[in-house]
Amino acid sequence: MNFHQLQYAVAIARHGLSVTQAASALGTSQPAISRALKALERELGFDLFVREGRAFSRITPQGARVLEYATRALAEIESLKAVAADLNQDNRGTLSIATTHTQARYVLPPVVQAFRERYPEVELHLHQGTSEQIAEMVATDRVQLAIATGSDGLFPGLVLLPVYRWHRQVIVPKHHPLAANRKLTLPELAKYPLVTYVFSFSGASSLQTVFSREGLVPKVALTARDSDVIKTYVRLGLGVGIVASVAIEPAHDSDLVKLDASHLFPIHTTWVGFRRGTLLRNFAYDFMQLFGPHLTHQLVDRAIEARDGDGQSELFRKIALPSR
Repeated sequence: MNFHQLQYAVAIARHGLSVTQAASALGTSQPAISRALKALERELGFDLFVREGRAFSRITPQGARVLEYATRALAEIESLKAVAADLNQDNRGTLSIATTHTQARYVLPPVVQAFRERYPEVELHLHQGTSEQIAEMVATDRVQLAIATGSDGLFPGLVLLPVYRWHRQVIVPKHHPLAANRKLTLPELAKYPLVTYVFSFSGASSLQTVFSREGLVPKVALTARDSDVIKTYVRLGLGVGIVASVAIEPAHDSDLVKLDASHLFPIHTTWVGFRRGTLLRNFAYDFMQLFGPHLTHQLVDRAIEARDGDGQSELFRKIALPSR
């Protein structure tokens, strides 16, 4: 057996047993994956997947055990590559990060600028998406770091390092009836159509849950993943905007009235994370500390050694995270 055979088998499992999607993710052809898989199964002496016609319907019990070991082996191989790169050229390489539009647009620019000044030879790639898309990029090893808010259930096996806290803010045009409101309430907000972020497909939205607890149903006019898109439609009068506090720029958003909503919605924590077992290069450690100054090399290593979510939470409990 070889690296590509194991890589293809794991990719099929991660992409819902779809050879088409696995081939697309790996940049290869379906026939190449099919041939490699058949060769691997012949060598093992059993099937990894149950076939129904030309498609796979489920993973066999034997296949589940093989895929578990194959996943570990592939992770170790990637770590070996990182070791070699670290030993050869520590100031060169590639750092791929998956994050949301809000982080990439409003929070990361000074971090990226400082990182580029320190590591001009490192290629930096920012991939933007929803929490579900970020989780998929992490699961398929397309990125080394993930930056998101909440949604911990989507990221099993990741070391999650809290960076800062933020709250939601309501925005309306200056002529809107809520513009003069000193203290917003949920019943008042529920009277108007809302323009806010896309809801998670994996469970109830925290925003919907807040309204539901008060026996209210929000009138959602539009959802988008992009804070700038939300502000555009608020300006057009489509509804009342609800955005992250970090997405408000006084110099560019002076035509909008900002209303405090920190008393209405729970505070959120943005984190940076990586898959357990990933060997981080020195420039990845430095990027995390530029993003969150409290994330020292030593603290990150202690979080890795904590081994579970409870241990990580205990490690960060005494750290006062900044608010934005």
